[in-house]
Amino acid sequence: MIYIDPPMWPAHGTLFSHLVSDTSLQELHAFAGRCGISPRAFDGDHYDVPAHRHDELVAAGAVAVDCGSLVRILIASGLRIPARERPGALVRPLMERWHRLLPQHPDLGTALLERWNEPHRRYHDRRHLLQVLEALDLLAGDRVPRPTALAAWFHDAVYAGQAGADEEASARLAEDLLPAAGVSAGEVAETARLVRLTAQHRPADGDDDGALLSDADLAVLSRDPGGYAAYVRDIRAEYAHVPEEAFRQGRRQVLEGLLAADRLYATAEGRRRWEDRARRNLAAELAGLDAPSAPAAAPTPPAAPTGAAPTGAAPSPSAAPALPAAEPDPVPGPHRTRP
Repeated sequence: MIYIDPPMWPAHGTLFSHLVSDTSLQELHAFAGRCGISPRAFDGDHYDVPAHRHDELVAAGAVAVDCGSLVRILIASGLRIPARERPGALVRPLMERWHRLLPQHPDLGTALLERWNEPHRRYHDRRHLLQVLEALDLLAGDRVPRPTALAAWFHDAVYAGQAGADEEASARLAEDLLPAAGVSAGEVAETARLVRLTAQHRPADGDDDGALLSDADLAVLSRDPGGYAAYVRDIRAEYAHVPEEAFRQGRRQVLEGLLAADRLYATAEGRRRWEDRARRNLAAELAGLDAPSAPAAAPTPPAAPTGAAPTGAAPSPSAAPALPAAEPDPVPGPHRTRP
């Protein structure tokens, strides 16, 4: 069932209502699509709709409820994103981490965080950045090389959903901005190399720093079932503009490519911590896609892999806009290799 609260929330010179589902994001996106609501109006667990559309949406089938009831419905559905998990809550812990890398250049850290908060991002946002940095901590503790940490900050700094082009643009951004922050030419080159590596997640044997970053970027695949479902939900939201069947086809390619790899993680510690659970999550998601009525919380296709990694490493999971933010690919195509 779709629900809408009264237009009480001021922004952009008007009042807004919240539109939610008590069942699934799939139901919510389908209703929004039928009513011509822009994907840009989606905010993680609801759509923001202007006051002049309230009555029209009720006539289309949305049930009008008061604000408190709508919040309770959303919480009971399991779809609500708690405030502490929203990207805006992460600025302070992320800036503390940035200060340890380049303490004399807080403005650069702030500018990068603005990129990670672009409105079209739903998974590849500040939460993902923090998750990658925390995964690096798990893998290497305080021994994470500075270029590897900087590469984590830059690896999805450009995100338009165009595999390969996004990583290249992100690497070039690092090459453009880091010299002015006093980073040596060698560290800049290594940072950019590592960013480019996240296009495929295939570090060469002996590339310890590449293995660290690749594994940290893929750590999300091993989350507990609830966390993995949230990841899948966010990926689907990032591709809300893609029709369901096209999304499933693209996502199926991603999952099959990942499962076909000899190994998902390049480090021994990553395999010990994450390999088995990640494979269970991927297999369960794939089975859900193939079920007659797959749950809506399952995949949103951000990527369609090119196949298994020849060296046994996983196909890649990231994406990004060109230096100015661009729209994601309208349909995930076979060129995409990220989950």
